[in-house]
Amino acid sequence: MTSRIADVFARLRADHRTGLVTFVTGGDPDAARSAEILRGLDRAGADVLEVGVPYSDPLADGPVIQRASERALAAGGNLSRTLDLIEQVRADVQAAVVVFTYVNPIFKMGTDAFVARAAAAGVDGVLVLDLPIEEAGPFRQTVVNAGIDPIFLLSPTTTDTRIRTAAELGRGFLYGISRLGVTGARAEVASGARALVERIRALTALPIAVGFGLSRPEHVRQVGEWADAAVVGSALVDVIARAADSPDLVATVERYVAELKTG
Repeated sequence: MTSRIADVFARLRADHRTGLVTFVTGGDPDAARSAEILRGLDRAGADVLEVGVPYSDPLADGPVIQRASERALAAGGNLSRTLDLIEQVRADVQAAVVVFTYVNPIFKMGTDAFVARAAAAGVDGVLVLDLPIEEAGPFRQTVVNAGIDPIFLLSPTTTDTRIRTAAELGRGFLYGISRLGVTGARAEVASGARALVERIRALTALPIAVGFGLSRPEHVRQVGEWADAAVVGSALVDVIARAADSPDLVATVERYVAELKTG
């Protein structure tokens, strides 16, 4: 039995289409509107919904996503409530859903409890940003046993040996970071992104999604020339922040994602 994520990428390849992975922080700007945003992203055609767990001490997140975490935390967000949010919308969305988190919230909840909750909520994949590949084996096995895909990050400085390990342990897709540093929208796709994808392609058949810095339809189009999907996070989170007080928040988000899909 294949996973929902594997099915998504199989359809994308069959249709010769670039996938769109959208990142939002769970609970931003509050739980009710966050649920409507996830439904709106699905309606607009996002293929995978990455839902970030609000966290007080992020390592990889730039200022836009840091502020989103602060808003979500102030509204009562945490790992448990993020899983509640996913469970609330799961029946309404066709897209695959990936939880994007750090180790500490999972450690606090307990690995077994987290995986059980995630599976019950309908989570399809889990990406733990600060979990070293070399230490991921036991967690990965628990996740796989629950029918959830473990997803790993790869950067331009990742060695071929570590790419192979990530490919062996990973399922669903591999997430290629287009540039070093923290998240944040940029004017152009990083020059080293294509080379990273080519290195990964030479070592595994797993689909590859590329993120960090993408914000425009032309970015999605460019990434689609060599990767399976483009990930848009900070730029989307910024759209949410700017429209947070507007009654047209969800419609604004949907328009932005529809524009990205034209790429």
